[in-house]
Parts: sequence; C-alpha cells; structure tokens
Amino acid sequence: MKKIVSCVLAVVVLLSCLTMFASAATVEDESIYKGLEGTSLNVYNWGEYISKDDYDVIKEFEELTGIKVRYTMYDSNENMYNKLKGGGVSYDVIIPSDYMIERLIKEDMLEKLDFSNIPNYKFISDDYKNLFFDPENQYSVPYNVGTVVLIYNKKVVTEKPTSWKILWDEKYKDQILMFDNPRDSFAIAQAVLGQDFNTTDKADWEAAANKLMEQKPLVQSYVMDQVFSKMESGEAALAPYYAGDYETMVANNPDLDFCIPEEGVNIFVDGMCIPKGSKNKKAAELFINFMLEKEVALANAEAIGYASPNVTVKENSDYSLKDSEAVYPDFTQIKTQYFHNLPEETLTLMTNLWGDVKNKGSISIYLYIGFGVVGAAVISFFVVKAVKKKKTSDKYDV
Repeated sequence: MKKIVSCVLAVVVLLSCLTMFASAATVEDESIYKGLEGTSLNVYNWGEYISKDDYDVIKEFEELTGIKVRYTMYDSNENMYNKLKGGGVSYDVIIPSDYMIERLIKEDMLEKLDFSNIPNYKFISDDYKNLFFDPENQYSVPYNVGTVVLIYNKKVVTEKPTSWKILWDEKYKDQILMFDNPRDSFAIAQAVLGQDFNTTDKADWEAAANKLMEQKPLVQSYVMDQVFSKMESGEAALAPYYAGDYETMVANNPDLDFCIPEEGVNIFVDGMCIPKGSKNKKAAELFINFMLEKEVALANAEAIGYASPNVTVKENSDYSLKDSEAVYPDFTQIKTQYFHNLPEETLTLMTNLWGDVKNKGSISIYLYIGFGVVGAAVISFFVVKAVKKKKTSDKYDV
C-alpha cells in the first residue's frame, strides 16, 4: 500500500513540476522578442541574484529570443562602478542599487530607456516608481527590494539580538563577519552612533570610522558572497547581510535566525539599467522586459529571496515567501534609511577612511617584517665579513 501511495505522490509531484515549468515558459507576447536572433548581450549582475536551477532565466531567454547572453557577476556596487568607469568592457544590462543609480545618472553613464520595448513595466508597483534616484522613471526598472538584517546562529547566540551593538561584543570575538564594502559597513556604525546614513559631516564619518576600528580586533573576516559558506557551515555566528540572502542561508542551515536591529537598517531598491556604450540597447530592453514576465519574476523572487516590486509575484498563490518577515517586514514597525549618492568630497573621505579601517594593524605588521628582514640582512653581512676576515688571517698566519 505504501509503495502505491508513494508512486501516486511521485506522479503528482512530477505533474506539478511539469505544470510549473510550462507556466514559467509562457510570456505575455512572444512576438516582441523576435528579430534579434544571433546577436549577443552582456549582462553584469550581483552574485546569486538570478534564478538558475529550477528555472534557468538566461537559458530560457536565449531559447526564446535567439540572443546569446554573456553573464558575469560583481559583489558590490563600488566594484561594478569601478569596472564601468575603467572602461575596456562594454555591458548592456547592469543591476545597481538606488544610490548607485543616482550616481550613474548624475555622471551621465546610463542610457534612457525606450519603454515601448518594455511593456511589462505595467507590472511594477506604483510604490516603486518616481523614487528619489530616478524621479521620472527614465533610466531604471526596479528589480528587487530589500533591507539589511542581522543574521545570527542560535546555537552560539542563544538570546535574540535587538541591537547592532552585539557586533562589538568581545564575547563573540572571531565569530563576527562584516561587510567588505564601505557603504554598508559605515551604515552599521552610523546606526549605532545615531547618525544619518547620508551625512556629509566629516566629523560623523571619522567617528564612524573610529567605531569600525574599535570593532576590527573582533572581526573574523570582511566578506561579501563568502558570507554564505561561513554562515551556512557555522564557521561564523554573526553577520550583517541582505534579507533575501538570509532566506537562502537559512534554507541550508536551520540554526540561523535574523533580527532587524532597533537602531535601524538600510532599505534599498535595485534596478535594471543600460549603461552608456551598450552595443545592443534593444536586446537589453527586451531582456529587462523578460525579467518582468509574470513567471520569470516569480522564479527570480523564489530563487533569490528578495521582495519583488512586480505586483504579480505576491498575488501568485504559489509564492512561498509572501509571508516571510525577513523579505516583507512591517515597515511601520522598523526604522529604515535609503542610501543617497554622496558629494564627491564625502565619497573620497569615505574611501580614505575605509582604507584606514581595513589597513589598521596591517602596516605595523609589515613594518616589523621589514625591520626583521633588514636586521637579518645586516647580521648576515657582518657574519660573512667576519668569516672572510678570519679565513684571510688563517691563510697568512705562519
């Protein structure tokens, strides 16, 4: 009897999977994707930020359109910006965060979008249109929405944290991870200090840098995508990271939990954009449109765990994360701040101070090593000289 029930269940599961796949393969209007067969597209995205396994978005787009996608990844807005600014590689689609979109617009590094090629823009919630970084909705299409949360291992941190201050608790020395990018790391120190995340006051940034320097002896490692392996394996116990990625980690390690610290967190909107210099703008716009297809948006939301600005996602009864408190927190009950683009002098100050934080302690170590090498060389010189002198003396001593 059990075997019969198992077979029936297997058939039901298989039919469900086939139905889901068939649904995922449908698009609003196939005709819009025709005519660019044989062309290529360079997509530059965050790591772990697109559906690949249950539904391979890139493969489906290629099969639908005949467009070949070259897909590469970055791990921070700043690294993406530096790559774009340095030139040498031409990208067609990028997915930066709000403040970076604001900066790219200001520096004339983005193309205006032709929304006749992006009819699925109608699925974007009005809550995520006309935002500060693109007030006229000319340069970007919202992709995901999220917050930073504090992730912790319940086996090590037995009481649910309420504050970012736990990242300065000596009890957890060498079990703490921190962001390996300045904007997110400074924001945590700024939250502890009660600062505005977008302050331009030099004294505020210096105070936040000092706070991070105070923390550094407790930090096991500064990480970006390395956070997954470290938190999932239990190698570390505390890490600030993005809420969507928490859902990925807890699926692999049920000992993990999260909190939204009382001092407040960064809220962000990541958007799909086309950088200046794109070799195939229409194909890029069609890719953006494809990412907004109902079932594609659902597959991405399920795979990467972020809140979707696409209204069709949360309306879908099959969406497993619609009730997740990490993905969809009650924003009336938490403190949030957006990052804004900062003036050039503030950006330079932040970069320099971040260098100080990362290098604190390293310089003195290198100096000690250098002194040691020089000292050893000096000693060797005098030893060799003394030996030569002795050999010469022995040679003529009759």
